[in-house]
Amino acid sequence: MTAPAPDYIPGFGNHVSTEAVPGALPIGRNSPQRPAFGLYAEQLSGTAFTAPRHENRRSWLYRLRPTAEHPPFVPYDGAGRFVDGAGDAPLAPNRLRWDPIADAGPGIDLIDGMTTMLTTRPPADLEGVAVHLYAANADMTDRVFMDSDGELLFVPQAGRLTLLTELGRIDIAPGQIALVPRGVRFRALLPDGSARGYVAENHGSLFRLPDLGPIGANGLGNARDFETPVAWFEDRDAPTQVIQKFMGALWTTTLDHSPLDVVAWHGNLAPWRYDLSRFNTIGSINFDHPDPSIFTLLTSPSDVPGRANADFVLFPPRWLVAEDTFRPPWFHRNVMSEAMGLIHGAYDAKADGFSPGGLSLHNLMAGHGPDLTSWQGASAADLKPHKIDATMAFMVESCWPYRPTPHALATAQLDYDAVWQDFPKAVLPA
Repeated sequence: MTAPAPDYIPGFGNHVSTEAVPGALPIGRNSPQRPAFGLYAEQLSGTAFTAPRHENRRSWLYRLRPTAEHPPFVPYDGAGRFVDGAGDAPLAPNRLRWDPIADAGPGIDLIDGMTTMLTTRPPADLEGVAVHLYAANADMTDRVFMDSDGELLFVPQAGRLTLLTELGRIDIAPGQIALVPRGVRFRALLPDGSARGYVAENHGSLFRLPDLGPIGANGLGNARDFETPVAWFEDRDAPTQVIQKFMGALWTTTLDHSPLDVVAWHGNLAPWRYDLSRFNTIGSINFDHPDPSIFTLLTSPSDVPGRANADFVLFPPRWLVAEDTFRPPWFHRNVMSEAMGLIHGAYDAKADGFSPGGLSLHNLMAGHGPDLTSWQGASAADLKPHKIDATMAFMVESCWPYRPTPHALATAQLDYDAVWQDFPKAVLPA
């Protein structure tokens, strides 16, 4: 087929609309339920969703096949010198997925039951985020933990946690989260005898509530729903091991008393807990699916306005009412990196193979989107108001690429839900 003579639209940074086949471009919306000719709607984001409007760069593409449909990448053995490596082993750009972590052996407490899965930056950079999984079946007795590298956001998936901290006691269950600030010592009890879940370790700017912009003064996570514990202390003269995480390594010393001995305190650096059911979800009530940034509960800003060092994004039960819209998350390539977990239920873009307690990774510019079953169901659905219920998923999104640890790489599965050719090719008019 001979390529046509090129044509161009002049200007820099303009918002352009163009189509090679008449009728291929949707009018007045981005993500119709069934794009013309069976094309696939896919957003390509060159900046974070939350970048200021004058700096935001993104385009919607309507293509014959989704970018997410491809076999796994393998190393290229070209003879050139194009790639300038950073010295680390190359990280493949493939989508990855992990099953729930295996149950802990006998007598494993929260710290010994922690497994690091994903990291971004060295802790000494004071930037980046790490994602850990935990599986434990014993209380922390006669020892406490302190993280000098970052604040710890606990996301239980099964089993309750009691966090006894220097500044108070916090009890959380699945469906709640808790944050322990950098440097605060604590120990964990397991009221149900065992516990599993996730931890996001934030090395950068402290987590805070995001600016709401045009949303206004209310919505998403409301400050009144975060709970700080009252003072509590432990008067115990007995040998107590202190384990400290510092510059990515663990160190230990032993005291002759419990360091959880703060009788009173005042200030605004403290642990807190939050009930995820209090999240006030915002969404579209006419057409199109909003960017996932609309579900941000917490954000850790970077030095670039609108680009997060880390976002904690929540996908709770919610109503879907958008008309003529592909309602699940659409096909996408994103400059941000996404680590996703599932607390309970099913995630609406992953009908198959993503279990509560599991983890997935879509690094920056990895094509991703719904699996085949989810795409087929959403494309054919009768678009009546529908409530996604009995689910709670979340994402730890970062402007930095995630690097799986050696353990994570050894246990990873490729996140390809069907044979890569299974998505049907669009049929253009003759």
